[in-house]
Amino acid sequence: MPKISRFYFAMAILYLLIGIGVGLHMSIIQDHTAVGAHAHINLLGWVTSAVFGGYYALNPHKAEGWLPWAQCGLYSIGLIVMLPSLYVMLTGSPGAEPAVAMGSLAVAAGVILFAFVVFTRGRAAQPTKVGVLMPAE
Repeated sequence: MPKISRFYFAMAILYLLIGIGVGLHMSIIQDHTAVGAHAHINLLGWVTSAVFGGYYALNPHKAEGWLPWAQCGLYSIGLIVMLPSLYVMLTGSPGAEPAVAMGSLAVAAGVILFAFVVFTRGRAAQPTKVGVLMPAE
């Protein structure tokens, strides 16, 4: 499995744990103000990161070179900026909105770069076909 897949899977599990923690916290204190942040943590952090990791695991030739890591870095930094800022903004600090916007733009750029990797990078080398073996007559 490519290193980038392992990184994405580790990141996905971390966001799953954070998402569960935020959900439990909201449930315990009976305040669901941050439900939008909870949803973003689970969908962008857990699900999308796992999908990216799975794609690179299934297409290891697409994981080669610097471009997939640039995509991963852009997406990861965007999440690190956006998700806590969104939580802070939704729980009563509107001053966090510029950070949410910057993080969101980085996440969007990471998704666009992922699409570029998916649709433009070469196909895997196809195995060469060897002549068909026939039973001896």
